Amino acid sequence: MGVRNKRIVVVGLGRSGVATARFLAARGARVTVTDRAPAETLKTAATALDGLGVELKLGGHDTTDFETADLVVLSPGVPHTLPMLESAWAKGTPVIGEVELACGYITEPILAVTGTNGKTTTTELVGNMLRKSGKNVFVGGNIGTPLIAYADRSHARVDVVVAEISSFQLDTAIDFRPDIAVMLNITDDHLDRYPTFSAYADSKWRIFENQRPTDVAVLNAMDATVAALIKNRPPRARRELFSDGVIEKGAQILKDRILLIEAGRHTGSFSLSESGLIGPHNRENTAAACLAAREQGASDAGIQQAIDEFQGLPHRLETVGRVRGVRFVNDSKATNVDAVNRALECFDNPVILIMGGQNKKGDFTQLKSQVRRRVKTLVAMGEAKDEIVTALAGDPEKGIIEAGSMEEAVEKAFGAAMEGEIVLLSPACASFDMFANYAQRGNRFREIVERLG
Repeated sequence: MGVRNKRIVVVGLGRSGVATARFLAARGARVTVTDRAPAETLKTAATALDGLGVELKLGGHDTTDFETADLVVLSPGVPHTLPMLESAWAKGTPVIGEVELACGYITEPILAVTGTNGKTTTTELVGNMLRKSGKNVFVGGNIGTPLIAYADRSHARVDVVVAEISSFQLDTAIDFRPDIAVMLNITDDHLDRYPTFSAYADSKWRIFENQRPTDVAVLNAMDATVAALIKNRPPRARRELFSDGVIEKGAQILKDRILLIEAGRHTGSFSLSESGLIGPHNRENTAAACLAAREQGASDAGIQQAIDEFQGLPHRLETVGRVRGVRFVNDSKATNVDAVNRALECFDNPVILIMGGQNKKGDFTQLKSQVRRRVKTLVAMGEAKDEIVTALAGDPEKGIIEAGSMEEAVEKAFGAAMEGEIVLLSPACASFDMFANYAQRGNRFREIVERLG
């Protein structure tokens, strides 16, 4: 895609927006970056573009920019359905995302991971498996470094690019084609952005749209939505399935190991006995990672070493302290209902669950069974507090407590806990009502727990 002397509008001055603007300016494009946030909150990002000839339009959007653009590049957090884009769509001006732009400049194999939950863990685990096998790897995309920064040649060349890809990034994909694409699961999420669950699922499925029969699709045969899409809209790529049931080709998940299967016969296995990842959902993530990494040339020894050494990531079922026999677990990244269900599956001891935040139109009643079975007391907080109370009243053994802040939530949860029990922050909601992001929320939880100790 030639960009020299093209009028290009970059929407969003976050990490991806800055990297995209730098990439385009370096190639002679006439770049305008627009963001609705005021200039005073974007000083650091704006400074990163000093001296590059990039025009900044902050504090709102000017429709004229979109009317005269040759190309519009959206940052991942910017919906492609915004009214301000209508003039660009009407003129036939391409509206793409940063990933779509980047893939046109990346010649190395791309291994892409998507799904509602587990993307980051699986992406990092695949990267580690390949590194332990002697491969040079770039890991980024929706986590860490944007793909456009790799395409900008600011990183050393690698054997394979491993990328976490979100539904938002897939919304604006046109030619994006990963050599290996992983679909972990599709459950309710982001229904504040998509009109229906079907629309959200369709966005996820776009990861397979451009794949060829020589490419590979790694798929979760246990997920109801994924299984239905395999039947109704099967990927053209060669399929590798993972499941805890009997399968003909792919990976079978047992409690203590992953079995690799070809034509119904075992062709290898990986032990989970030393894995630092807990819970059935992480066995699924590990199975997907094994299949994807092996397809990309990882050795069995490298895969096993990565499984044994990988200890998980912050804010994902992370134990942050023990106080008077009570274990505190930070699962702040659990921003949807399915993630909380999966977290609760990991614990046999009674749980005091802290939930709440900004609801993404999730259905909290889907938690009733797990809450009734595993939660002793529920502490509800944030914007969604009243919705949580209404949806789950009568389900926790000892009822629901309301809290007005994270401090109050932790204190009340600790007060309700006994030795041997777990205080679990697993919000089922976005963090933006009280925090800048899920990481800030999780760090605040940790700080309060450390003070308790």
